[in-house]
Amino acid sequence: MAATDPRLLVRAPGLRGYVDVAVRRLRGGELGPVPVIVGLVLMAVIFQSLAPTFLSPRNLSNLSVQIVSTGLISVGIVLVLLLGEVDLSAGSVSGLAAAAMAVLSVKHGVDPVLAMAIAIAIAAAIGAAQGLVFARLGVPSFVVTLAGLIGWQGALLYTLGGTGTINLPYDGTVARLANTFLDDIAVGYAVALAPVALWTLSTLRTEARRARVGLPRRAPSEIALRAAGLAALAAAVAYILNRTRGVPLSLVIFVGFVIIFDRVLRRTRYGRMVFAVGGNAEAARRAGIPVERVRVAVFTIASAMAAVGGLMQASRLFAVNQSSGGGDVLLNAIAAAVIGGTSLFGGRGGPWSALLGMLVIGCIQSGILLLNLKSDAQYMITGAVLLVAVTIDSLARRGRKASGRA
Repeated sequence: MAATDPRLLVRAPGLRGYVDVAVRRLRGGELGPVPVIVGLVLMAVIFQSLAPTFLSPRNLSNLSVQIVSTGLISVGIVLVLLLGEVDLSAGSVSGLAAAAMAVLSVKHGVDPVLAMAIAIAIAAAIGAAQGLVFARLGVPSFVVTLAGLIGWQGALLYTLGGTGTINLPYDGTVARLANTFLDDIAVGYAVALAPVALWTLSTLRTEARRARVGLPRRAPSEIALRAAGLAALAAAVAYILNRTRGVPLSLVIFVGFVIIFDRVLRRTRYGRMVFAVGGNAEAARRAGIPVERVRVAVFTIASAMAAVGGLMQASRLFAVNQSSGGGDVLLNAIAAAVIGGTSLFGGRGGPWSALLGMLVIGCIQSGILLLNLKSDAQYMITGAVLLVAVTIDSLARRGRKASGRA
């Protein structure tokens, strides 16, 4: 007999109830962010013992900026993985979008904000075209986006022309995106705590609606405890960043996108359709969900997010060149999503996976750099972590099958 879905069980009051729920979820394969958090703690302890400057405010500030560009690309990758598909063109699309922005703003004098908007629109059109080929014609997403990886890389080289590199003004609008820091301490704390306040208000509003219709609701003490924990974490991050240059604007943008997409996936009809299609496309189709439109929309959003990541990378480097969007950008974006907890089998995960996964990869890169090791160690460690993450995902899926929840 299949085990009862833990989500249908009523939690007992008090601490014992939380423990029981946690145990049931772990037994049912619902690991959540636990493996990632444990891994981050272990890496922090190991690297700090080997390199005492690893947890210094300066290094953590640099880390928070370095993970942003690839992390933004990874947010789009998460959406594609939720469908059980893959987008191999994200890196090339990010480079092409950055090149289009640079050519328009530097060579043709277009307003930088308009140039960025046009670049994102171009990327979204590319994603929509690839999504249509996949959804309407039935060409596997792997093949479609692999062709895009090659083709859009060629388009990047064509767009840049013979110069090969386009430098961005150091004091320009684009450059300020990744090189602006909120150095006012009060502003830094306010920005960090604002999402916690919004979450608390949203939760209280939801619980009030549940109470009006007679549904079970969480105790005020539980909401207060969670809000206090989130506030303490946000304040700690702001405190560390305020000890150096301040809270990076690029990190605020990254976390903002994560929060927005998390809310879209969890609180909107479109988000529920994405999970439904990723869980079982045929069942979703029979339930009346427009599977083709959902798939096209996801690939469109993923390419648009790749463009945002490419623009942020260009901002951080003050330039766009022939290697923009190349190298290990794509692999790290996919690895971050998987390491952070998004399932390769579709239907499970969320945008926070991109942030958590990039923190893991960023910690590895930063630790390797501080230890003066060669890049081969970075690739081997990242590969090992990715393998462990996929193994955990596979074992968790097996556990969900055993409990009747897969």
